[in-house]
Formats: sequence, C-alpha cells, structure tokens
Amino acid sequence: MAIQLAPVGLTPGGLLPYHSAGVDAGRGALAPPEAEGYFLLESLLDAFRSNPEIIETKKALRQGVVRQLLSGIGASQKTTIMASLWDGNEGSRPWLLVTHNAYQAVRIYEDLVTLLGPQDIELFPAMDTLPHEETSELENQGARARVLARLVMGEQLIVITHFSALSRKTMPPELLRKDTLRLCSGQEIAPAELVNHAVNLGYERVDRVEGPGQFARRGGIFDIWPPTTGEPYRVEFFGDEVESIRTFEPIGQRSTSQDTKLLIWPTRDSAGDVDGYAIGELVREKAAVQAIALRGAGMAEAGDRLEQTMNEMSERLEQLGHFPGRDQFMPFFYDKAGTGMTTLLDYMPEALVFLDEPVRIQEYGQAAEREIAETIMANIERGFTLRDELDIFAGYDEIMNVIEYHDTIAMAMLPTQTRGQRPERTVTFPIRTARSFQGKSDRLKEELQRWQQDRVAVLLLVHDSEQAHHLSNMLREEGINAVHDPECRTPLEGGITVVSFGKLESGFECTQPRLVVLTVHEIFGRQEKKKRARFANEGIKISTYTDLRAGDYVVHANHGIGQYLGMKTLLVAGVHRDYMHVQYAGGDALYVPVEQVNLLQKFVGSGDDVPKLHKLGGTDWQKTKTRVKESVKEMADGLLKLYAVRETMPGFAFAPDSPWQAQFEDAFIYEETPDQVKAIAEIKGDMEDSQAMDRLLCGDVGYGKTEVAIRAAFKAVDNGKQVAVLVPTTILAQQHYQTFLDRFADFPAISIRSLSRFQSPKEQKETLKLLAQGRVDIVIGTHRLLSNDIIFKNLGLLIVDEEQRFGVIHKERIKEMRKNVDVLTLTATPIPRTLHMALVGVRDMSVIETPPEDRFPVRTYVTEYNDGLIQEAIQRELARGGQIYFVYNRIESIDQMANHLQELVPDARILIGHGQMSEDMLERVMLDFIDGEADILLCTTIIESGMDIANVNTLIVYDADRLGLAQLYQLRGRVGRSNRIAYAYFTFRKDKVVNEVAEKRLQAIRDFTELGSGFKIAMRDLEIRGAGNLLGAEQHGHITSVGFEMYCRLLEEAVQELRGNYQPEPPDTAVELPLDAYLPDTYIPDVRQKVEMYKKIAAVRNATEAEQLAVEMKDRFGELPEEVANLVTLSVFRARFRAVGVQSISTERDALVIRFHEGVTPDSAKVQQLLRQKRPRVTYHTGKGVQLRVHGAVAMAQVMGAGAAAAGLVKVLQHLADALGA
Repeated sequence: MAIQLAPVGLTPGGLLPYHSAGVDAGRGALAPPEAEGYFLLESLLDAFRSNPEIIETKKALRQGVVRQLLSGIGASQKTTIMASLWDGNEGSRPWLLVTHNAYQAVRIYEDLVTLLGPQDIELFPAMDTLPHEETSELENQGARARVLARLVMGEQLIVITHFSALSRKTMPPELLRKDTLRLCSGQEIAPAELVNHAVNLGYERVDRVEGPGQFARRGGIFDIWPPTTGEPYRVEFFGDEVESIRTFEPIGQRSTSQDTKLLIWPTRDSAGDVDGYAIGELVREKAAVQAIALRGAGMAEAGDRLEQTMNEMSERLEQLGHFPGRDQFMPFFYDKAGTGMTTLLDYMPEALVFLDEPVRIQEYGQAAEREIAETIMANIERGFTLRDELDIFAGYDEIMNVIEYHDTIAMAMLPTQTRGQRPERTVTFPIRTARSFQGKSDRLKEELQRWQQDRVAVLLLVHDSEQAHHLSNMLREEGINAVHDPECRTPLEGGITVVSFGKLESGFECTQPRLVVLTVHEIFGRQEKKKRARFANEGIKISTYTDLRAGDYVVHANHGIGQYLGMKTLLVAGVHRDYMHVQYAGGDALYVPVEQVNLLQKFVGSGDDVPKLHKLGGTDWQKTKTRVKESVKEMADGLLKLYAVRETMPGFAFAPDSPWQAQFEDAFIYEETPDQVKAIAEIKGDMEDSQAMDRLLCGDVGYGKTEVAIRAAFKAVDNGKQVAVLVPTTILAQQHYQTFLDRFADFPAISIRSLSRFQSPKEQKETLKLLAQGRVDIVIGTHRLLSNDIIFKNLGLLIVDEEQRFGVIHKERIKEMRKNVDVLTLTATPIPRTLHMALVGVRDMSVIETPPEDRFPVRTYVTEYNDGLIQEAIQRELARGGQIYFVYNRIESIDQMANHLQELVPDARILIGHGQMSEDMLERVMLDFIDGEADILLCTTIIESGMDIANVNTLIVYDADRLGLAQLYQLRGRVGRSNRIAYAYFTFRKDKVVNEVAEKRLQAIRDFTELGSGFKIAMRDLEIRGAGNLLGAEQHGHITSVGFEMYCRLLEEAVQELRGNYQPEPPDTAVELPLDAYLPDTYIPDVRQKVEMYKKIAAVRNATEAEQLAVEMKDRFGELPEEVANLVTLSVFRARFRAVGVQSISTERDALVIRFHEGVTPDSAKVQQLLRQKRPRVTYHTGKGVQLRVHGAVAMAQVMGAGAAAAGLVKVLQHLADALGA
C-alpha cells in the first residue's frame, strides 16, 4: 500500500497543538530536552514582573506598538527581562531573538533555559561549512530541522539564533509539512515504502541504528532515529500493518517504552524528495555555461575542473538520495515562481523579534555577508562550485527588510539606532551590573549586611545544590540570615537573602524591584562552570572490539591464529547449523560451531602487520601459548612482590580535604567528567592512607589528567609538603608551568618554580637554594630534577608525566625516589579496560575514558590535495586569529613545501620543525609557535604527542595515506582542544591510486566523530602501545604473538592463580541433536549482529538469562522462528550440563546419549534414582568415561512431529538436568 502523506500539523480542526507528553506527536517525537529535577527562578521573575517598565512594555505590545527599544541593559539583565515578559507567552505567538554570533546565542539560550526551563526554548545553529563542502554536519542539520519541525507543528517557542544561522536559507514550510510522515499503530503501510521514504528524507541506511539520522530494517522491524527526537524508535509490522511503536536504547538496542504515534521528519532543513535526474541535467547545463565564461577569462583549468566536478555531482544526484555537498544545489530544488528557498523567518511570520545589540548585529552581519561572498566567489573562480551557491545565503539588508514587517524589541546597553530601527517607544531600565567580590568573604558579608539593613532582597546563585547548602551554612555562621531555597520560590522582598542554584551569565543590581542578583562570577570571581551537552554518539566507552568481518584474523583458544572467512550454514546429518569458517596455514579449514564462538577472538596485533597463520593440528601454537603464559606468570609474580613490598613501605598520611582544598577545586572552570571525579577520589584515598602511593593515571591528551594531578599537588602543599612534577621535555615543562601558574593564581602564597634548560644557571641555582630551604612548594622540570644536586626539604608527592619517555638511568633514579614519597604517574596512551581489569590488585590504576564535555567534534575531511582547498582552509583559520599545523613527513623537501605555502598565503608566518634539527633549535621553534610568533607550523609527525596548544584548530596532513591509523588519530587529537570548531584535512596526492589498506585507514579517520569501528581499531592500536609502555617491550612482543585478547586472558589467569583465586572454567558441553538450531539470514541478515547474538547465546547460564535474551531478540528482530527458539533453549541445557561435567549430548539411533568428561563421575544416588524409573528407560555405561543413555527418546520425539519433536527432546533434557542436579 502506498504511503499516505497527510500534511503534518494540519487536522480538520486546524493546527495540531503540541503536547509535551506526546499524545499527538508521538512520545518524545518533538520532545524538548529533559527537565527532570529542574527548578526555575520563579521568585526572581515574580519580582521583575512588578517592575513598572515591564508592565508598560507588555501593555505596549498589547496595544500594537511595533518597535520598542529597551536600553541600559546587558548580559543576564536582558534575558531576565525577556523571561519576565514571556509570562506564559503574552500573545500566543513565537518569539525570535537574533544576536550577533554563536557564542552569544549559546549564552542567551543557557540563561533562558535557567529562567524558564528547556521546554519552550530552542537554539537554531549555523552550519559550520559551506554548502559545496563535502562533509556531514548531522548535529547542526538535525538541530535546525528540529526547530523548523516544532514551528510547523504550531508550537509557541522562543528561538535563539544569530546572523550567520539566520542567513542560510532552508526548505519552505509547506514542503517540510508534505515530506513529513506520520505513523500510528494500526496504520497500513508497506515497510519497503517506508524505507524509500526514509532514504528520500536523508536518513542513512545502516545495520544497527546508533545515532540520529539513521534507519535500519530487519524483516518486520524498522528502526529509525529522527534528528528531532532524543532517542530512536522501533516500528514493528505485522504484514503491512504497524503493530507497535516503541523507543529503544541505542547502545543495548533494547526497547524502553511503548508509544502509539511517531512523526518522521527530514534529517536536514534542505529538500527531501527531489527529481535527481532533472536537477542533474540542469547542473550540467549551468556548469557548461559557467565553464565557458571561466575559459574566456583565461581560467581554462578552473573551467575544466568545474565541468568534471559537476558531471560527477550530477551522477550522484541521479543515483543517491542525500550525500555531503548536495546542499549547493538547493537553488534548483524549488520552483522559484512558487515556493523558493526561505529563511527561519518564514516559519515565524507572526513572531515577536528581539534584537540583541542591533549595532553589533549589523556589524557582524555585514562582515559575514562579505566573507561568505568572497569565499564563494574564490571557489567559483577555482572551478569548485556554481554561482548559484551565492543564492543560498540571505544578505543583511534582505533579512532586515523581512524583520521590519515584525513587531520588534531592540535590547542594547546604549540607546543607539540602526537601519529600520526607529523605535516608537524607548525606555531605560534602572539596572546596573553587579560588583564582583572576587572570593573575599569579608567584603561580601559587609555588603549583605548593608543590603539587609536597606531592605534590599539578594539572590545568590551557585551552580549546584551542594554548593548552595554550603554557602548558606557559611553565611549563617557569619550572622547573615540566609534562606537555602533550591526551588527559588521564596519571595524576593524586604531585605531577604536567598541562596539557590542556577546558571546565569552575570549578576545585576536594580532599584525597582529593590533587588541584587549575584552569580558565582561575582561571588567567587570566576565564570560559571562550562558545560556542553554531550553529542548523542559520544561517550560510548570502548571495552572489547567485537566487530568481526570476513577477512579478519582471529585467534582460536585451541588452534591459534587463522583467518575468518565468514559464516556458513551447513546441513549435517539432516540438521541445519551455522559454523564460522576459519582458514589456517596451507589452506586447512576449521568450521567452528557457533556455540563455541567464545573460543574465537579477533586478532589485534600492532599496526598493519599481517600475522603468521598457524598450522591446524601443529604444535607451534601450543608452544607459543606456553611460552607467553610462563613469561606472563613471571611478570605477574614480580608485580605482586612489588605490590607486597610497597604495602609495607611507610608513607605520609595526608589529612582529609580542608576548606581551602574545596575552594581551590571549586575554581576549576569546567564541569568534571565522571571519570575525573572517580580518579580524584582514588588518588586522595591513596594519599590519606599511611602506605606510600604509587598510582598510574591513564587517559588521552586533553581528557583532564593535568587537573587531577593539580588537585593532588594542592593537597600535598596544603599539608606542608613539596611537590615535584617531572616531564620528559622542556616544552612540556614550560606548558605545565604556565598551567600550574594559571590554576594557582588565586593562591599567590604557593610558590611555583620551573627547572629546565630554559632557566639560566643563575635562576637554576636560586631555585635549588629555595627548594632546599622549603621555600618552593611546587617545582616543575625535566630530568634536571633527577640530578644529585637537587635537595628537597620535605618532598611529599612526585608527579611523573609519560615515564616511558625517560631513559634507563632516569628511570632508575625515579625508582629510588618512589621508596619514600607518594608517586602519581601520568600517561596519555590509553590503557585498555581488559588489561586494567587483569591487573586489578597488582597495579593501582585510574583510567579516564570520558572526553571533556566542552569538546567540539573535529570536522574531518579526506580529500585529494589541491592548492585551492589548502589556501581556503588556512585563510579561514587565520581570519579567526588561529594557528595551523601542516604535517609534511618528508624532511628532504620540507623547505620547498614552505616556499609553496608562502606563495599560497603570502601573509602567513611559517615555522619549520622536524626531528633532524638540534634539540635546542627544535625547542626554540616550538616555543615561538606556542607564543604565537608564527601562524603555520610546517612539521613532520613530531607533533603527534606532547603538543597542547588551544589556539591551533586547523590540521592539514599531506600524504595522509602513508601514515598509520593510530598516527592519524593522534595527529587529529592535536586540534579541537578549545571551545572552537576544529578542522582536520587528510589529503592524498591527486591521481594517486591509494591501496586498499590506506583507503580503509582514511575511511576510518573520516568516521572518527561517529565512534565507528575505525575509531575502535585506532583506539585498540593505541591501547596496545599503552600496554607495551606499561608492561615493557618483551610483553609487547608477546601481545603481538598471541593477540591482545588472548594475552589479557592469560595475564588475568596468571594473576588470579598467584593470588590463589584461580578457578578454571569447566570445559564446554557439545550439543548435537537432530534439531535445526541457528540464526537464519532471513531473521538476522547482518553477519556482525549475528555474531553478536551468537556470543550472547553462548554466554547464557540459566533459564532466566535465556528468557531475557529471547525477549531482546523478539524486540530487535521480531518473533523467534522455530530454529532460533531451539537455539536459545539448547543454550540453557548446554550451560546446565556443563556445570555437572557433561562433555556432550548427542543421539545414537533412537537413544539420547549423555557423555561425561573423563574423570567425572555423576552423583551415584541421583543416577540410581534415574535408573529405577520405567519411562523413559535410562541405562548407565562406563569405559572411556561415564555415559547415560535414554532409550526411545528420539523415536518418541519423531512420532510427535516437527515442532513437537523439539518439545519432546526438551522435556527429556529438562528431566535429566533436574535429576542430575544441573
């Protein structure tokens, strides 16, 4: 049946109202952000609503005053006034606030969410790339589509945006309505038609839905994640009827709640279903005309490039639904005589428009208009795009012409006017910015007492309830009667002081009402903690890499390394079973039954090296495994002895945290990640213990290890101890020194010194003297700190950064220092969770796996190298005051590349750095670049570790196909270290045939922001390096000989054995019965998901787990066919019989045969009871192991028929398992 596309949002009764519970829209279909536990600043808004100017402004709106100017206000004063005016929406119409840039838009959005809650507030973002650029911006596209969808639904929202976001045009509202599909339970719709519709709306078809903008179909199950929803949806069909709609959890893939309706909106704010052939032909015609003009202007190469590029694009338009770069053709998607491209304003024709600092909007808007036009024109002249791309952006005057038809309220600090803004009513609010107390409690106390005497109400806002409770207690101890009110409902009047929590940008003082608002910024002299919503596809921790594809190398526990060639369904003795086909040396084949999938692990070695295959039935594997096991056991024994010795070593027991520690930690301007909080707690626990600490802190660069170490350093200094921070290079010493200085700025009494070759002999001598006198609290240095002339008066904590980068002699010196001080070692190479767990109890480790929440994803491009692209990328970064890494890994021609770059960008300042320079010269180059003395650092891969410069946010890699995946990953990690969008360009030379391995590498790096399998491979490659760093070169060799997972398993067994806790797993039970028991392709077509489910089935241990697994499979893949139900049922018996030592369950003629492992004898009393029963008849046999035979079981099952045969055998097995106590 064809899809019925009713215009969404329109019903016979008119506009469909929005229901927050999702009655009509489908639960969460357009749900706002979660607001659980959210408290609004009600009392603040109530106080403001009594302000005469607020009352008059509302009155003017009702009387039709078109233009108003509210002056004398800034920052949070504006948002508080807006929130007071909203008051449930004064006229049932949406509001639009336009500001000048993205940063200000986010600040206003956060303020309004604090004041009004998140339900009615939306942020409409800009796109970070131009339409012709081939990159996916799913987050921003989805956010824009979400806002437009809610507006089309008729919701009354406050939308916050800025000029660049507003200027980029969108699809018309009527087309958005037409393209949107509404599903409900009981609806008739063919699943294949639903698939076609999803493709037309820009959804990507995948095997497993894990992020917004994706869909998957598995028989009668259809999964989809609209960008407008916070979670994905699962639609289950019965034939062509929608049987159920439910949400599901993307990581575990389990359904979470039922629903009745679902709206499927486009994934982007550009066109959905268009005529690709007609548009492709039009593109060719346009390109031909433009190419002639370019050639006529002497730009023949650009003309040829344009025709070639547009011919390729035309083919893609004809073949594909959506692809990166498609938006450049938006001008051709719509009939210009009818519905042309529109802006956000067309979705809000009745909106009240707020203009935040109109003069600044004009300044930024006109500058942005010029920059976009210049950039697109430059691309036109190079033959990269058509002139029509210019039409996708509205200019400043065009936007202001539309705004003039709206009621407007301009908000500004000064009463200035711009074009079209001649206010009919101007008012100046009696508000001023609040003074700052910079953490000085005595000054704050004096002012609070004065305000109470003057009957001025005070609202103190901190960032969480715990801090609010702490502050109110502290004020009461100082004699200030402060009310702790987390819900902020206490009336702000009559000199009351209220402590609550909420995140406003800044505080203010006003005379009417008599009110003062102070935020964390004014109270403590710092900004609110910065926190950004995590992207939906971020934060999934890597534990084990389970994706298995045909061609991958695997390790079989008993047979060694082979190559997995895929899964095969074989018919053996009339029964269908799935087997995993593994090829060994000499072409020998092993078919591994799927129930033994746990014996197979993906081989992960080091880099791209191809492992040597073992010979099936040979002795090499067992010899290798034995050798590794012995080595691992020896190493584990050494670690255990070290651990035991350390437990007896006396150490200093640091005192619990002081109030100063709390104040110091509270000054951290970012929100701590959960892993950071856990690591800090573990380290403090060690420090407060009487035994000496020796803890390893692992985490990627930028994940917050330094902050954790800084807090440990403060704790040591607070307890009267000195701290030494040891780093491998002078550059890192300088960077750490500056970080420590900045972080300890509020505690000037703490003395921090640096000790490296950058200090003169005189400065070094002075530092040594002060260290010995105890007048230096923290010293940061290179191996100079390990010299014999260094004397500490009272060293309490040694922090070592990247110990593996020090030489043997230095490591021995560090080993000596470990004996009597607490030691914290930092490493930026991630340590895998499996290795971490294997070493529990022998090595104290803290692992930070969660990336910081303020980190923007890096926009990644994989493309042919061309000068135009590189010139544009460099100029874009220079325009925003940033710096660039250009990685060129050929020292012999690096000077020629520098000259070429200078020709491309004459104004750029370029420095060259590579490993063949003297250490002094390289350090000078690096420091000059850190200090901003150059714009571009042209270098080899020396920057892949140890460089941390927040101002570098563009990376260009030349010949990226020649580098390893881990190298590419680490290079990419050098940018994106601030709250700016970062760009990474991985280029390969034009017309070069990239080999398959390099192509996979580049594809993986492009997918990194999606946390795809490529990311996991790179992480595992890095983790193996980390394992080698932690355990030594010999163990690294063992890892590559048996594979990473097998190595970790052997290590864990060795540790448990030495500690006396080792309990070997009982061997598996083979079940070979005349029943089809497998996962058919018709049920789970995707091989990787099939392997995933087989692993889960193999892990089943009891009937409850089997039942839960069956429910999950039904939820994800539909009703279980008979063969799948058999598979799940047999998994229970396999686990039960395994526990009592059964080797195999099979049939011989008409008997069911239970064989026990050699040396295993079942309980004689239970066997005797079985033998006494008459039906079914059971006999007992001995010889090469004990056997139980159930006679007539097979014949009895066969008589019962196909489905009943399974039931009959199951009944017999159930009886036997119960009787044997399994």
